[in-house]
Amino acid sequence: MTFEVLAPVTGRVAAMEDVADPVFSQGLVGPGIALVPDEDGPQDAVAPIAGRILKLHPHAFVIVSESGPGVLVHLGLDTVGLDGEGFTLLHAENDTVDAGEPVITWDPAAVRAHGLDTVVPVVVMNLDNPRITVRTAVGERTARGRALLDVS
Repeated sequence: MTFEVLAPVTGRVAAMEDVADPVFSQGLVGPGIALVPDEDGPQDAVAPIAGRILKLHPHAFVIVSESGPGVLVHLGLDTVGLDGEGFTLLHAENDTVDAGEPVITWDPAAVRAHGLDTVVPVVVMNLDNPRITVRTAVGERTARGRALLDVS
C-alpha cells in the first residue's frame, strides 16, 4: 500500500530531527517531516490525506485513512497553551474530509507573537517501519495542498 501525504500548510520543508521538541525530533510520535510556515495572516491548514478526523484540537489534528494509516498535523510547538486562541476549527471529530480540505484556520504571526515556534510537524502514524519518500527537498518551499510525502 502506498499513499500520498499533502502539505497541510505553505512553507519551507525541514527535517523532523531539527524540530525543537524531542517528542517530534526523536520520532517518539512517529516518522515524518516538518514545515516552517512562511505566510502570515489567517490561513487554512488542510487535510494531508482523505479520511476521518480521529482527533481534533485547536492546535492539532489526526486524520486516519480508510485503510488504517493516519497523519498527525501539529500547528506550532507548545501551542496547546494558547487554549485555542488564534485557531478556528472548521470541522468536528469523526467528520470525513477529502485530502486538501481545510480543517483549521490559524495565523502563524499570532503564534509567534506569543513567543512560540510555528513549525508544523507532519507525522505518519499507525504503520510499522514505513518507507517515506520526501517529494520536496529539505530547505525547499512547498505550497499547501501539494504532494509532500509518499508513504509505503
